[in-house]
Amino acid sequence: MEPTVAPIDVEQAEAALVEHYPRLVRLAYLVLPPHLGRNRRVLTAHSLVQRSLPRSRTPGVPVPLPRRPGGASADPGYAYVRQRVLRQALEAGLPLWRKAWPKRAQLPPLLPQVWGLRLFPRSGGADELALDQRLSALSGPGRAAYVLRGLERMQDAEVAQLLTAAGAADPHAALAEADGVEAPGGASVAALLGSAEFDPCSLQARPTDLMRRRQHAKAALAAAAAVVVCGALLGLPGEGWGPDGAAAPAYARNPASERALDPSHTVRVAAEVWKRSSRTDFSAWPARGNLASDNALLRRALAVWARPGPSVQTSATPATPVGPPMGPPQLLFAGDVDGARVVLLYDGLRVVRYAEPRDGTAGAALDFARVDGADAAAANALVVGRTDGNVRYLTAPWVRTASVRDLLDPAGAPAPLKRNRDGVTDPLASPAQARDCRSWDALELRDDAGPRLMTDLGELAPARLTSGPPSAPRDVSGPQERARWARTACLLPAVRSHGVRSVNLWGYAQQPLPEGNGTAAWLCTRAETWRGTGSRVLAQFQAPSARQGAPGAIAARAEHSPACGGRDPRVLAGVLWKSRGGNWYVLAAGSGQFTSVTASGGVEATARGNLLAVRAKAGAQADLDGRVESGERVGALR
Repeated sequence: MEPTVAPIDVEQAEAALVEHYPRLVRLAYLVLPPHLGRNRRVLTAHSLVQRSLPRSRTPGVPVPLPRRPGGASADPGYAYVRQRVLRQALEAGLPLWRKAWPKRAQLPPLLPQVWGLRLFPRSGGADELALDQRLSALSGPGRAAYVLRGLERMQDAEVAQLLTAAGAADPHAALAEADGVEAPGGASVAALLGSAEFDPCSLQARPTDLMRRRQHAKAALAAAAAVVVCGALLGLPGEGWGPDGAAAPAYARNPASERALDPSHTVRVAAEVWKRSSRTDFSAWPARGNLASDNALLRRALAVWARPGPSVQTSATPATPVGPPMGPPQLLFAGDVDGARVVLLYDGLRVVRYAEPRDGTAGAALDFARVDGADAAAANALVVGRTDGNVRYLTAPWVRTASVRDLLDPAGAPAPLKRNRDGVTDPLASPAQARDCRSWDALELRDDAGPRLMTDLGELAPARLTSGPPSAPRDVSGPQERARWARTACLLPAVRSHGVRSVNLWGYAQQPLPEGNGTAAWLCTRAETWRGTGSRVLAQFQAPSARQGAPGAIAARAEHSPACGGRDPRVLAGVLWKSRGGNWYVLAAGSGQFTSVTASGGVEATARGNLLAVRAKAGAQADLDGRVESGERVGALR
């Protein structure tokens, strides 16, 4: 059937839209893609119909006019609006392309909007649900063809004509696609499409996610407040600090902050002050390095500290504030290190390392480490550079000699480590960057108090290694302590990059093994942090081994636990152990405060004293606890 063209005006289209509004909205709702969800389909369907009027009030808009059976013509105003609705509904199902602007129908509707409610049609029966599922499997033109047949009672030729006018690429394929959908339960297609299930004008309302809505409201208020504050700052007069190297631009002028970031105001301690100072920590370090008088470098370092730009690589140990200094910081070092210009600054709470390439400021790095409360032992050295798996240290002015000791070789002698006149060491292998544990190079520094063992754990301040009970830890010395550290060093990666200040190794028990298998050592490894919280505790079981430096077995581990520390030195742990004869035992050991140890669950046994050994089956699991001298029952480390 050939189409005819009928001119219409906007008043005619508006009258048709008002008269047939529920039918047009139902048509749009059925053709829209199901993945939009029922709430958005409802709002989008109303939005499409409401913007389907001609944009201008000029008459004579041409429109293909299908004819009804018997030769009667359809209402041209209705035909025009229906075509506009159908075109937009098909466009809403098209995929978005990055190289093309989205059509208006592909975007969420601006109007109508309903805040705080979700709207959806009333639920129908099983046949309506089955039909909705079958329609969701069709393409947009296929759904349109099915709906035009059933809802509009149009013939295939009229459907093809209308789909072509609405922009469908292949109307005949859409008709063939619609042929494959049968009405569920033998019901009439018109009756199903006309049911309440597909009526977007008869709706149910439910609230949206109230908790999420409240959170979004709070976030919006916070964002609005931030915009107001930023607007006020941007409106302040003056040029601010201005960009320096890799620093971000500054907008507000603050005299106190400007003084803190003025290189001429940095604190510089004289070379001999540490000898008469009442404090022996980083505050007594002198300003060193061949670039200590380079004010341009210091200005860049201070500016990047205050406002690091997007190209700056920034790192910080846990719980370390990364804001600008509150006052002029102390200069510890500024010099050339392995192809980079490095600046170390100290503000009483943090050590900050700034590094930039020698040939520019691109790729600058900024590292923060918390070091408050440092004593002479903890302030012995700082990392000044890392290159190719090696590390260089800047040593304290009171350090007399530096050497390297392999923790995995307890009988080996330390190798001398050279330092330049500023106290920067030659490079040594960094165990924090090693992929295996074939060696563990620790830094041994000797001052007036004796040798101190330090190790790199991936932070600016190396961690001090100690031995002994929690009440009186001491520096590592003697063959037995070095042998225990040789079997513990490879467990140190478990506390890497956690802001560790010191690691103490305490042998809290010795246990004769059943069947004459020798004597095992029970040890507790406690890593204390600079922030005083977040400590990590490992209980080790070291059975006799023919292989030197074989790592001990981790019997238990805990975080944020006072166990094995100065506040609570008690510790209890156990393992399932197999003897050389092939028999399995549950072994447990507590520190000296335990008067009895009990196993329950998979193994039932109690032993007096702080040691327990009982036969068990392979894979047995037991719960451990014990009593201490006060009569209190204490559980195992976990």
